[in-house]
Amino acid sequence: MSYAVFQSGIKQYKVSTGEMFPMEKLDLPVGGEIVFDKVLLAVDEQDQKGQIGTPYINGRKVVCEVVEQKKGPKVLAFKFRPKKHSKQLKGHRQKYTVLKVKTIA
Repeated sequence: MSYAVFQSGIKQYKVSTGEMFPMEKLDLPVGGEIVFDKVLLAVDEQDQKGQIGTPYINGRKVVCEVVEQKKGPKVLAFKFRPKKHSKQLKGHRQKYTVLKVKTIA
């Protein structure tokens, strides 16, 4: 099983070929393609020996395809102040982009 660890923004993701995973919203159309070139670690399935970057591996990249744009579950934040007749309710739904790994090169 070959896999790679790459960095997007401040977060790091461990993925393998053919895997689908969510990440924070990217402004790309469904069916679009994105290339991540900040690969931190890469392990090939043939030799099971990996390459470790310092901090990145030159020439390695992860190519992904956008599968869908969706929203996560609603999270409610409720703030109540006793004896002040004050309360506050806020809701939030995080937007995600679901990607499918095409190749790790």
